[in-house]
Amino acid sequence: MPRKVAGSDREEYRILRNMVKKFVENELQPYADEWEAEKVIPKSVFSKMGELGLLGMHYSEAYGGQDMDYFATIVLVEELVRCNSLGLVTAVTIHSDVVLALIHEFGKEKLKEQILIPAIKGQMIGSIAITEANTGSDVARIQTVAKQKDNEWIIDGSKMFITNGVISDFTIVLARTSPGEGANGMSIFLVEKNRAGFSVSKKLDKVGLWGSDTAELIFEECIVPDDHLIGEEGKGFGHIMWQFQGERLVTSAVCVAASEYILQLAIKYMKQRTAFSTEIINFQALRHRIADLAAQIEAVRSLVYSNTERFIKGENPATEISMAKMLAAQLINRVSDEALQFHGGYGYMMEYLIQRFWRDARAYRIAAGTDEVMREIISRAVIKS
Repeated sequence: MPRKVAGSDREEYRILRNMVKKFVENELQPYADEWEAEKVIPKSVFSKMGELGLLGMHYSEAYGGQDMDYFATIVLVEELVRCNSLGLVTAVTIHSDVVLALIHEFGKEKLKEQILIPAIKGQMIGSIAITEANTGSDVARIQTVAKQKDNEWIIDGSKMFITNGVISDFTIVLARTSPGEGANGMSIFLVEKNRAGFSVSKKLDKVGLWGSDTAELIFEECIVPDDHLIGEEGKGFGHIMWQFQGERLVTSAVCVAASEYILQLAIKYMKQRTAFSTEIINFQALRHRIADLAAQIEAVRSLVYSNTERFIKGENPATEISMAKMLAAQLINRVSDEALQFHGGYGYMMEYLIQRFWRDARAYRIAAGTDEVMREIISRAVIKS
């Protein structure tokens, strides 16, 4: 009996899945190696996805979205991971499911018209600037500041490890607006790339996820108008914590879908590779390891799907989403490591695709909340109960 997949019982999602599958096969897979070598994806990827309506499916039709539920995003990433560049997947999901989510939820109407609508069309690319050189998981200790003067805000500071930082046309910046007030004194702003005082200090060189650029950003007396404040002044920390749930959920879905794809690639190789006069897929020791991985993939997928259903209902299952994110990130690392092992010496060669997934996988135990942060969230809820 075929396993359940996201949207498998709804015609609209079967149509969506087939469309994304064709798009990946025709527009992404043939160029993935080239983009990985160049360590950048062209902006045309965003515009093409925007034309197909793939960048804002669960947003309001009033801004160019499709008014579909969050399973649309799950369907998208389940097919998108097959493009052979998880960096590309990261670049797209940061734009569509993190940056745009904040504007859609908290942005003023004028900002939605100026930025959200073209961004959903793929005509503008966004990034989000939270992390700083000395402040990673401890978001409440950021040092970037924004001071109000008349009807403007002046931003000073720097941000590190910013996905899409180089190619983005605008970024969402978390800054301290009330010094000394901790998490309660922060606000978020939208800053266009062409603003005076905003610059990309450098593009960072990463171990993996080459298809997405990562940058250090600098703000030196960068002036933005008051209507570029997103949400309430002083409530930025809460807004960011809200978006973390969607980011962690989509990251979990990416990890699970990629894990399944990686295992499929390994099995395909094992059916072709011979040793001791037989295909290595016939060795029981390897088959049983495949069975273990397949069971783990299905278990974590079920957790992702159940969280998605609760997310759609308007619930905030932060603890369970943290569980899914932690387990999914560990899963993709386990699967990619085993898949490389199944390939033997060839798996360690750059010409084989499996090494790319092995390198890319490691980032997921850090991005969108480290394993350690996820454990802290989970332990607090469990111990409190």
